[in-house]
Amino acid sequence: MSTPSPAPAAAGIELRGVSKRYGDSPSTPLAVRDVSFEIAPGTLTTLLGPSGCGKTTTLRMIAGLEQPSAGSIWIGGRDVTLLGPAERNVSMVFQSYALFPHMDVLANVAYGLEVSGVAKAEARERARAAMANVGLEGYDARLPSELSGGQQQRVALARALVLEPAVLLFDEPLSNLDARLRRSMREEIRALQQRLGLTVAYVTHDQGEALAVSDRIIVMDRGEIAQTGTPDELYERPASEFVAGFMGEAMLFDATLRADGGVQLGPLLVASVAPPSAAGAGQALKVAVRPEAWRIVAAGEGELAAIVQKAAYLGSTREYTFETALGPIFVVAAEAARTLQPGELAGLRLAGHGVAIVPAGDRGSAPR
Repeated sequence: MSTPSPAPAAAGIELRGVSKRYGDSPSTPLAVRDVSFEIAPGTLTTLLGPSGCGKTTTLRMIAGLEQPSAGSIWIGGRDVTLLGPAERNVSMVFQSYALFPHMDVLANVAYGLEVSGVAKAEARERARAAMANVGLEGYDARLPSELSGGQQQRVALARALVLEPAVLLFDEPLSNLDARLRRSMREEIRALQQRLGLTVAYVTHDQGEALAVSDRIIVMDRGEIAQTGTPDELYERPASEFVAGFMGEAMLFDATLRADGGVQLGPLLVASVAPPSAAGAGQALKVAVRPEAWRIVAAGEGELAAIVQKAAYLGSTREYTFETALGPIFVVAAEAARTLQPGELAGLRLAGHGVAIVPAGDRGSAPR
C-alpha cells in the first residue's frame, strides 16, 4: 500500500465586499451582492441556500472560474482576485465528477500532476497515495464506467487531493448519489477534511447535509448572506423568517408578547424561548416551530386541540397534518406507538426545543 501524502498546508479564505453581475448593463440584477465572510484555515464552511441564491457563483469566484464585478478575494493572506485558477492553489470537486471515461482510475487521478509537468512515475506514485487516502487501493486499472457512483466520487476527490491544494472546493458533490450513499459519503468527506486539516468551502442546497458536515454555515438568499453561524446556532436561533423556514421546514405563526413577558401563540403560552430583549408588551412577533417540536397527546390533554387530516408512516417516523385553531400544522412524530387515522381527535403540546422567535415580516438581509 502506498503511504498517504502529508496533509497540505491549509489556508484561510476571505471575501471582501464581493459582487457579481453577468453582463455589462447596470440594470442587470446582481447574482451576488456585497458578500463578505471568512473561512478559517482547517475548517469546513458550507454555502447553503435555494437554487439561484448565488452560492455556486460565489464558489466559482473563489476558484477563479468567475471574476467578481466588485470586491476582492483573499486566500492564505494573498489577494487572488485577478489570478487564474492555476495560480490560486485550489482544487474543486464538481457535481458531475468530470472523469475522463477513456482513462483508468490511476490515470484520472494522476492527470493534473502530469499536465503540470510532474514526471509520470512520480505522478503515479502520488496518485496512489491520494487513492489510499480515499479508500481506492487496488482500483488503479478500473475505468469510470466500471465504478459505482460512490467510487466515482472518491476518484474525483482523490484527483483534487493529489494536487495538495491549500483550499478544497465542493460544488453539490453528493447530489447524484442515492440517500444512503449520500449519508456515507458526507461522513467520509467530513472525516477526511478533519484528518488532513483541509480548508473546505462546500456548496449544497440540502440542509441536512450542511448540518452534518459543517463547522460553520453561510445561508444565502437572493445573492446576499441571510445569516452565518454554527449549525446549532442557525437551527436553534434563526435570525429571520427565511432562515427559520429554510433550515428544517419551520412553520411560522403570529404571536404577541404578554405583559408578564410570556409569548402568546393562540391558546399556547410559549415558555421554551425568551422574547427579544427590546420587545414591548403587545408587540407582534413570529414564532417558528419545527415539525419535531410538537408532542402528540390524547384528545383533551394538550393545550391545542387537533384533528388528523393526513397521516403517513415512514418507518422510523410518522408524519401528520393536523387541523387546529392555528391552521394546518405539520408534525413529525418519532415516539408514537401507532399511526393516527384521518378524522381522529388529538391534542398538541410544544416541546422545549425546535421553537424560535424571529422578527415579524423579516425575510432577511436580501433586497425585496
